[in-house]
Amino acid sequence: KPRTFRRGRRPGRPRKKGSLLSHVRRPQLSGRHPLHVTWRVRVGLPNLRSPRAMRAIRAAFVAGKKREGFRLVHFSVQKNHVHMICEAENATVLARGLQGLAVRFARGVNRVFGRRGSVLADRYHGRVLRTPREVRWALGYVLCNTRKHNAELLVPKQLPRRWLDSCSSAALFDGWKGREAPRAPSEEDPV
Repeated sequence: KPRTFRRGRRPGRPRKKGSLLSHVRRPQLSGRHPLHVTWRVRVGLPNLRSPRAMRAIRAAFVAGKKREGFRLVHFSVQKNHVHMICEAENATVLARGLQGLAVRFARGVNRVFGRRGSVLADRYHGRVLRTPREVRWALGYVLCNTRKHNAELLVPKQLPRRWLDSCSSAALFDGWKGREAPRAPSEEDPV
């Protein structure tokens, strides 16, 4: 009699389709290291960067940006995915914070597009940022992600005023070279 397995792939069973990320154990998380988190949305959803969708997404981020031990630091919304920089005390707090944020995000997106069902395609992809160089790289990648996806926006390294992406938290970032400091963040801001 063949052995029965409670977990993992079973002999004779097809591989689960649609899973983009492997379900291997995530790296250890320390409260002093931020994370670069990516969410992918399901295929077939309309553009997330539409004004109506962005209002709902911003409202979701405002409501879920801060929980006990979890903080949304920066974000960038693209057509079919979202990049975020988050901070959390430990892996459990991170999972709960992202889960709460994902529920608010999905409800808002579903309400705007008049649909039901899941919005996120798979688990989140997270990268722990352990060094200052990694944090700097991730901030640039997240805040300038529109540049990567829209070649017509490729401009010199300094950030022109017209380039500030309305679908990200770039306007609230105070580290741009050659730009006056932005206003202090308020409770109505998504980060």
